[in-house]
Amino acid sequence: MTIDERLDRLTARHEALTQTVELLLAAQLRNEERHEKNENMQAKTQTMLAEIVESIHSLERIAFAHEHRITRLEGGDSAQN
Repeated sequence: MTIDERLDRLTARHEALTQTVELLLAAQLRNEERHEKNENMQAKTQTMLAEIVESIHSLERIAFAHEHRITRLEGGDSAQN
């Protein structure tokens, strides 16, 4: 193999490696964007979950109050009549 052939082979390998690195970089950038989007979605989901839990607690308090009111109206709680 001559020097020129070796140089051509090395040049071809270098170009292939350069393309591979560029592809890996592009894939990494896409992964970072997806990761950031996932983090944002997770933060929104946590916020919504906290709001849902608070709503459930509010409904629980309302149901508890209504249950006591109905019991009182039906005469089940003579101490408050």
